[in-house]
Amino acid sequence: LSESGVPQLVQPMIWDYAADLDVESKVQLVEKYQRCGFSKVWFASAFKGATGVNQSLTPIGHHLKNHLQWMKVASSSPAEVLEGIVLTGWQRYDHFSVLCELLPVAIPSLAVCLQALKNG
Repeated sequence: LSESGVPQLVQPMIWDYAADLDVESKVQLVEKYQRCGFSKVWFASAFKGATGVNQSLTPIGHHLKNHLQWMKVASSSPAEVLEGIVLTGWQRYDHFSVLCELLPVAIPSLAVCLQALKNG
């Protein structure tokens, strides 16, 4: 992979929306990407929409735990490799399904997740 030149062109995004994501396996994945020549990686979390196709209310606790787990991954990974974290907010699971967790009901979750990322 490193010989292909791809690591100089892209930055991988590692995503996991689980409240109990495996911190150690994510740290190992970051290290593996680094060994393959990727100088930077991104993390992806979700502040809404990743807990069920017909979810109408946002389970803030779930999303907060996910962000706190990502903070553990970040603190256990080489500092220079993390480029940032993307907070996703799913609207639907596919183009044929109904909307889930509309933004107005998810704003409190967004605020809590942003505070968790800012303040730990």
